[in-house]
Amino acid sequence: MKVWIDADAAPRDVKEIVFRAAKRLGLEAVLVANQRVYVPPGNPFVTAVRVEGGPDVADRHIVENAEAGDVAITADIPLAAALVEKEVQVIDPRGEEFTAENVGERLSIRNFMDELRSTGVETGGPAPYGDREKQAFASALDRILTHSLRGR
Repeated sequence: MKVWIDADAAPRDVKEIVFRAAKRLGLEAVLVANQRVYVPPGNPFVTAVRVEGGPDVADRHIVENAEAGDVAITADIPLAAALVEKEVQVIDPRGEEFTAENVGERLSIRNFMDELRSTGVETGGPAPYGDREKQAFASALDRILTHSLRGR
């Protein structure tokens, strides 16, 4: 099992939580980005893959390389949908899990909001990322990893 991080937009706190979990549990964590990303020294379980720039290049790399049973962290709903289809467990940086039951609805809402924005409607952005979101993510990651490791 690997933990994949869509690292271009992942908050630093999310990465740090994953780094600690990878080291504690001996799990490989892979950061995928189209720019240089920080890899903590002294943690042999964390690696980074730098992909070429361009739309969705990092997403394609994750989809092509992730396998059923892996865990991925992303806020990108189309990426989450593709990974859920491959039976990869996906959570966003706020701790929400994407599942086969909810990812279709989330994708529809995302597409609807994109259409609204393209017509000039101001839809606002996500709420600021704070301690509550960080804790929700840490709890969700712990729950998913614990469940997955028991199933090995």
